[in-house]
Amino acid sequence: MSVPTDELSVWVDQDLCTGDGLCVQYAPEIFEFDVDGLAYVKDGGGTLQLTTGSRAEVPAGLRLEVLDAARECPGDCIHVLRAADGREVAGPDAED
Repeated sequence: MSVPTDELSVWVDQDLCTGDGLCVQYAPEIFEFDVDGLAYVKDGGGTLQLTTGSRAEVPAGLRLEVLDAARECPGDCIHVLRAADGREVAGPDAED
């Protein structure tokens, strides 16, 4: 599996989130549950982003963890995008 070297961003589709928590286990610096039992992303300061479609930048040191979270997510709700062009590199809309 190759890890993109470009800057990445990530967002969670809460409508599809099953609350399994794999993402939080893979990258707790990026993903967190809210009181509704669904996963959300956190910004660089650790603040939970509760607005639908909110994106978080993925630090270089967490790229592999975030990509693995997207690939292993049972709800198929994590979208990892290349910042340069918005192309999905992991998640339900990514090309193989």
